[in-house]
Amino acid sequence: MDIKKLQTLVVDALEDVKGQDIQLFDTTHLTSLFDRVLIASGTSNRQTKALAASVRDKVKENGGQIVSMEGEVTGEWVLVDLGDMVVHIMQPAIRAYYRLEEIWGDKPVKLGAAKRTARKSASPSDDVADKPKRTSRKPAGKAAPLEVTPDMMAIQTTLDDEPKKTARKPRTTKAADGDVKPARKPAARKTAEGAAAKPAKIPTGARVKVAATKTAIASAKEAAAKRPARKKAAE
Repeated sequence: MDIKKLQTLVVDALEDVKGQDIQLFDTTHLTSLFDRVLIASGTSNRQTKALAASVRDKVKENGGQIVSMEGEVTGEWVLVDLGDMVVHIMQPAIRAYYRLEEIWGDKPVKLGAAKRTARKSASPSDDVADKPKRTSRKPAGKAAPLEVTPDMMAIQTTLDDEPKKTARKPRTTKAADGDVKPARKPAARKTAEGAAAKPAKIPTGARVKVAATKTAIASAKEAAAKRPARKKAAE
């Protein structure tokens, strides 16, 4: 069996049983006995045995040869000899103690190259045939101009012929004398700065001169005219 196919089968068999920390090394430059060394971990005795059994069954199903298996009784370290490839399935404590990676780990092999795809990818022609056809989408833009019909023109003409409504006059109220007065006081005019005009404030305590009224002036004149008449009557 080809070594690439063999390493692919072994990696798949270990992944099926959830093997941990799988590492593959090329040992052709170190020894002529085998070409690959694979090291994997199992969390318990039962799992290490199950991993070894999965590798054995997978290789046999595909026409491979199993040279020997060792360590199945204890399950701490199970070795599967496949001729061109040796698989070490160990528990984490045993693996950390023996450190096989330091002996055989000069040339690691990437697992991405060793893995086999479970399903073959479909041909490009099939992919194109299976894909649904995309409907063309119109680019977003301005809407098409609206067609003007005779009915629409008649409605517009009717609207244009209607007389425009005049602005409403402010309501007025009649006073008792019959004079017409506006219902509301006109708003105060605003100054250039935008604020309503207000009378100037007079400081508290200051004297303000107020012009005399016509009635006060007339009464003063009458009083002045009466004074000489009183003096003559007294004499």
